[in-house]
Amino acid sequence: MLNQFLFKKIDNAQLVVFRVFYGLLISAECYGAIITGWVRRTLVEPRFTFSFIGFEWLQPLPGDWMYVYFAIMGTLGLMIALGYKYRLSAFTFAVMWTGVYLMQKTSYNNHYYLLMLLAFIMAFLPANRDFSLDAKQNPNFRSTTMFNWIRWMVILQLFIVYTYASVAKLYGDWLDFSIIEILMKSKQNYFLVGDLLQEKWVHKIIAVFGILFDLLIVPALLWKPTRKIAFIFSIFFHLFNSIVFQIGIFPYLSLAFILFFFPPQTIRNIFLKKKTVIVDNTIHVPKNSKWILAILGLYFTIQFLLPLRHYTIPDDVLWTEEGHRLSWRMMLRSRSGTARFKIVSKKTGEENYVKLDDYLTKKQKRKVACYPDFTWQFAQYLKKEYAEKDEEIQVFLEGKVKINNGKYHEFVDPKVDLANVPWKHFSHNEWIRPSQKD
Repeated sequence: MLNQFLFKKIDNAQLVVFRVFYGLLISAECYGAIITGWVRRTLVEPRFTFSFIGFEWLQPLPGDWMYVYFAIMGTLGLMIALGYKYRLSAFTFAVMWTGVYLMQKTSYNNHYYLLMLLAFIMAFLPANRDFSLDAKQNPNFRSTTMFNWIRWMVILQLFIVYTYASVAKLYGDWLDFSIIEILMKSKQNYFLVGDLLQEKWVHKIIAVFGILFDLLIVPALLWKPTRKIAFIFSIFFHLFNSIVFQIGIFPYLSLAFILFFFPPQTIRNIFLKKKTVIVDNTIHVPKNSKWILAILGLYFTIQFLLPLRHYTIPDDVLWTEEGHRLSWRMMLRSRSGTARFKIVSKKTGEENYVKLDDYLTKKQKRKVACYPDFTWQFAQYLKKEYAEKDEEIQVFLEGKVKINNGKYHEFVDPKVDLANVPWKHFSHNEWIRPSQKD
């Protein structure tokens, strides 16, 4: 029964048209990162970047080479859209984007993580079998069908993203709208809508609509009677996010995903202008079907479990941040903090306080002050720098953190030498102080 469902042949119009939008959007993301100064601020100007722990060796290319790096990725996006040397283009982009994702997290965004996953998914899908230069150059390669599992793989990935995003919002500061008020304060100077976004009733609508949209949008798009109205709500929701939160290509990529919910012939009538494609509905189970099912099963098991890992770690994830990333916990909290790093020489006992401006950008300083992995990594960086001068040091932090509208509380045990404690990826780091009720 499962094989009959997953390995049924269907029209591939949804996939090939999505490939065009996907390629154009990632091209716009990469070229836009250069034009808007994101590459300069995030990867060129900093003395060093905060990579994911374990990837400290992965740092930006020196000088202006990161501009070239992003220009190459933008060009790969155009090649993907055209379906030209698709496998090579898509896989190369996936590797290069993963490099960018892992080499810096100061500008962390859940959408960057989704794009990394999508890049590898697209690299392995036959998205160039039609409406592509590859198919035009090799007519024998052309096909108008694909396996049903391809469509449902994309839909299941979206379901995971949206569902976890909805469930994560079910906590006090979202339900009492206070986090919405914080998020909207920075938008009060927006042309025309700035004052409107400060209204309490608007905050209530945003909060409730955010939960319901994330929870219901995938089922609503799957069910034919609600598909069109869900599409209209999607346009409003994602354009609102694009204008108000300015989160790059993600709102438009989310709209492009809707292609997988409409009938293939509808997609062809709008975008391809071709006659009806005759699909042979016979089931064709390939020889490697067991490998396909095993890989899909493993991948989605990880995707279902990874966002739940913070439940296995003591204390509130909103406070500790342990298990927050890779979990679709989007726009849920505001963090601020103060930090004074004290260096103590192991040899002489001499104490000195670090001048953060000598090391960090303004944005990096904000992260170091209130995110535990940034705090730990900066201590490791200081330890390494002094070790190169044959000096052994201890690093202590005196700092406080507040979440949303809460009060400042001591975040790190000031007696713990952060330069000489290990980082725990999947368990609690005891040097993080317990959360306290305001």
